[in-house]
Amino acid sequence: MFAIEKPLPLANEDSQEYWEACKRGELRLQKCAGCAHVRFPPAALCPRCLSESFAWEPMSGRGKVYTWIVVHRPQHPAFFEDAPYNVAIVELEEGPRLHSRIVECANEAISIGMPVEVVFEKKNDDVTMPYFKRAIP
Repeated sequence: MFAIEKPLPLANEDSQEYWEACKRGELRLQKCAGCAHVRFPPAALCPRCLSESFAWEPMSGRGKVYTWIVVHRPQHPAFFEDAPYNVAIVELEEGPRLHSRIVECANEAISIGMPVEVVFEKKNDDVTMPYFKRAIP
C-alpha cells in the first residue's frame, strides 16, 4: 500500500499573514481598526462594521475548550491511522473561536471549559499548525 498524505490548509490572500505568524510560533488574528472586533477566520471586511481597515494583532494563545468531539471513523483515508482523535473548538481569551485539536491530553480527560494554551507543530516548510494543550492555572 502507499501512504496517503494528509490534506493541509492553503494560505490565500486573506489568511497568508495568519499562517506566516504560525510559522514564527505566534498566534495573530485580525483586529478591526473601526470597532476593535477581533475576528477569525481572516477576511477582507469586518463582519460587525464592514470596515476594510485592520491590523494583525498578537493573541495571548490562552483560552478554553468551548466544545469537542472524538472522531472514531474519519471520512478521509489519510486520518484512518489517527483514530480515535479529537477535534475541538477553542474560545480564545480575546473572543474568537478556532477549530483545532487538543494535544498532550487523553481524549477522556478533555472537558468543556478546560483551560488551554496554544502550541505549534510544523508540518512542512510551508505549514505550521496551531494546536492546544491543557494550560496549568
